[in-house]
Amino acid sequence: MPTLEVVSAVSRLTVFPLHGLQVAYTTQSSDRRGLGDVGIVAVLEPASASGEHLWRMAESMYSNPPTGQTAARWILTQCTRARMCRAPAHRDLPEAKWTAELDRTFHLDGLFANHDIIRTGRLVIE
Repeated sequence: MPTLEVVSAVSRLTVFPLHGLQVAYTTQSSDRRGLGDVGIVAVLEPASASGEHLWRMAESMYSNPPTGQTAARWILTQCTRARMCRAPAHRDLPEAKWTAELDRTFHLDGLFANHDIIRTGRLVIE
């Protein structure tokens, strides 16, 4: 069973629909430089879904099982697409107060979309 880490913050959240899920994306920094190198991607709804659903969804987009690196890049691509394209169902919350239960931390083998790390789980907007 994965270890949950509870993280709370106030930051910019991008909320968007993704194949039946409501997903929230934000960034944090791994050090004081404030680079936003950690991407946090978490499911808001449905309540029965978890961060693992994001990984399974990413894997289902390929005819051959992708590597973890490829799946992580697919998830981050959806987040950056949502933030940049601003689809009608997209919400950008510049100062959202949130709490996440993060159950997976994945280290990318190189910088992708300005991220070295992706963390996934569930998130609640307060």
